[in-house]
Amino acid sequence: MEPITPTAPSPDAFASFRIPATDRRERVAQGKALREATPHAALGRWEPRPNRPGVIDLIEAAQHGRLPWLRGVRNARMAASPFGMLRGSAAMMAWDVANLPATGVQTVVCGDAHIGNIGFYRSPEGNQVIDLNDFDEAHTGCWEWDLRRLTASIWVLGRVNGATEQECADAVAHCVVAYRDEVSFLSKQPLLWRAFDRLDVEGLHSSVTEEGLREEIERAAVAARRRTSDRKLPKLTGGATTAAHILNDPPLVTHPDPDEYEALADGLDAYLATLTPQWRRIVGGYTLVDIAHKVVGVGSVGLRAWVALLCGSREDDVLFLQLKQAQRAVLAPFVHGEHAWHDHQGQRVVEYQQVLQTVSDPLLGWTTVGPHQYYVRQYRNMKGGVPLDSMSPSALVDYSGVTGHLLAKGHARTSGASIISGYLGKRESAVDAFVAWARGYADQTEADHAALVAAIASGRLPSEPGV
Repeated sequence: MEPITPTAPSPDAFASFRIPATDRRERVAQGKALREATPHAALGRWEPRPNRPGVIDLIEAAQHGRLPWLRGVRNARMAASPFGMLRGSAAMMAWDVANLPATGVQTVVCGDAHIGNIGFYRSPEGNQVIDLNDFDEAHTGCWEWDLRRLTASIWVLGRVNGATEQECADAVAHCVVAYRDEVSFLSKQPLLWRAFDRLDVEGLHSSVTEEGLREEIERAAVAARRRTSDRKLPKLTGGATTAAHILNDPPLVTHPDPDEYEALADGLDAYLATLTPQWRRIVGGYTLVDIAHKVVGVGSVGLRAWVALLCGSREDDVLFLQLKQAQRAVLAPFVHGEHAWHDHQGQRVVEYQQVLQTVSDPLLGWTTVGPHQYYVRQYRNMKGGVPLDSMSPSALVDYSGVTGHLLAKGHARTSGASIISGYLGKRESAVDAFVAWARGYADQTEADHAALVAAIASGRLPSEPGV
């Protein structure tokens, strides 16, 4: 079966109240009808296409536009485990999923919806919530592209943590059932009700049944609540408890030269104009103290990621902002070809994050510094996540249901919930298909990881482990 190329909706699709809404029953029927062109079983097959790009070629291509002295750090973090490989190879997986059978049903997708990209953060009201939390690759796309990446990541992580194949299958099935049931539930709710639906830490804690996972959630939530700007200050400034310069720690923490510093400062001033008037007034009351480049993540290593230290009217009133370079989403070429839809990739990240999350960081904005586009966010905002590297098989099953629930919530906030629900139905055939897919792609990820390790060993790719 040839893959189905999705048709992207017009950006003006929601620009008028005069466009009549389609009856939900018609949309459900439309989803059911899609099973003829793309039966559930078609989603479960994985076999690399003959023209699949070489994984090392794509890793090298992904270094374009990144800081060259961090290539070895990125490669080492990907080579650390098959899960690290999956985290860092979003471009490879984008090519793979875009060339597989698809329903063609469009929504706003995270684009990098692996199990590690879900975590805690503080809502504007000060509550601690959990949701999708990485949107560098967010874009319009097929809903199953996200679910494919999520389920494959669950299986890969399960293997890394020593789970059996049956335990991995149970975790993936739990994720897909939670996604299916949540999409079905939300598709029946009023649109505005969906927009306010959220999962806070208390709700998460009460919904989890595995005792060990409940304890991990509580510990992780407590640790995340401590991740605020004032607590980060001594670590980045060498023990100082008042605003001071950020310490160098190359290659992970480095400072710009004077000209680049001034360009970044101008970019921060321009960022203020992208905030709402309320937050522009508050954030504009801070004074810039220092800027440094700080390496984060796995897939993002090598992209420019600046941390700005700002001080209020007292030296212990501090705010850290992160300027993170935004490039075109890896899924974009498979949705609308060579020419970018979005004039500013940082603005794309911000707007799609606000679409997918129930509540978002109120300091989200964007700016441009020289040839590079950035999105801007709070660097310390009670961010954190449930530890994955020691997660037991039973905890993985339980937590996978949470991830499926959150992904469904994000998709249902955008478009297509009734059609997706109609397509998935209540049978187990769709669940079985994603289980088969996840196992097959976990095998592929391990093979790709072995190729990466071999390329490092042969000297083709640089590696800087332990950084």
